[in-house]
Amino acid sequence: MNKLKTKRDRRGERGSVLAMSAVGMLSFLLAVGLGVDISRLYLAKAELQNAADAAALAGASAINSKPGGITAAVDRATNRASSSFVNNYEFNQKAVSISPTKVTFAANLNGPYMTEDVASSEAVAPTIRFVKVSTEPEAIGVSFATMVLGNAVDLSAEAIAGASIAPNIFCNWIPLTLISNDDGTTFTPGETYTIRSAPAEGPSAGNYQILAVDGRGGEDVETGIGGGVHLCKGPGDTYEVDTKPGVTAGKVRKGINSRFGDYQGSQLDPAKYPSDLNVEENITYNTYSQTPHNDRRLVILPIVKLSEFDSGRNQVTFHRFALFFLQSKVDGGSGGEFKAEFRMETKVMGGLGYDPEGGMASPELATPVLYR
Repeated sequence: MNKLKTKRDRRGERGSVLAMSAVGMLSFLLAVGLGVDISRLYLAKAELQNAADAAALAGASAINSKPGGITAAVDRATNRASSSFVNNYEFNQKAVSISPTKVTFAANLNGPYMTEDVASSEAVAPTIRFVKVSTEPEAIGVSFATMVLGNAVDLSAEAIAGASIAPNIFCNWIPLTLISNDDGTTFTPGETYTIRSAPAEGPSAGNYQILAVDGRGGEDVETGIGGGVHLCKGPGDTYEVDTKPGVTAGKVRKGINSRFGDYQGSQLDPAKYPSDLNVEENITYNTYSQTPHNDRRLVILPIVKLSEFDSGRNQVTFHRFALFFLQSKVDGGSGGEFKAEFRMETKVMGGLGYDPEGGMASPELATPVLYR
């Protein structure tokens, strides 16, 4: 009797394993589908965040304490988001959209953030340090887990960028000075200037804007111009070594021309003092920046006031530092003049730093960084 009952009971359990397997398989497929959808959402979020980061950095690069910088920041941020294929989402199928109203500004990292119209006023623009960019909400479709996530999930991204602490310590600058009047004459971004005075027009008798950094000989001038000096200084520092009297046009020419791949008569080793990848002369920095290059034509020069120069050797005080783009080589002759374009970009060359007890910082040489 017991055996018959056991058999009868087992007969009633037939098919239960199949049902449980079906339920388990369905749960497994739902879990896999949910994982696929969540992975897709994470990828889309990362792509949107990349676009927001790039737009915020582009916007921050335009901030210059002037109303025009605010307008330029909005233009750069919105154009950067929409002009490049890297700022697409959904596997590069859809372009990221950032409207001008989604680009806001603040004096402090935590805000309050204000619109372009408010930030671009004459009174407010000098205080602006940060730009916040938000992407438009984008509906990301859900393929498998609609019962859990719905048909679509709206995603957006936000980024805040601003200028780093402005440097006031510079290294690897070249030992040629740029002369300004005692009123602190400024230079115009994008304008071309002739560096080095003609022999009859030096800042003082015997001085032709050269600094004797690593020594008083001409070889040190050539290597210093070709690769930058091994001395870190800041605005307000008195130079520790004398200025170098004399034209020394040949050494200036060889140092500058090595950056253009011209080593004629030079003792500089191309492996140690490489040429720039773009050696085309008489072009603007904008043209240069759109071609393969390695920044060898970007140099930092100390600016010295005219009254700092005495006859013969003397010490000078650095007024500030400036970034220049070399437009041409130095031709033959006794002057050693060459053309360079003044840059007010956030890109700097060589070593730099900030000393809280140092001299005046150079805000135009700060670099844009992401804060959030």
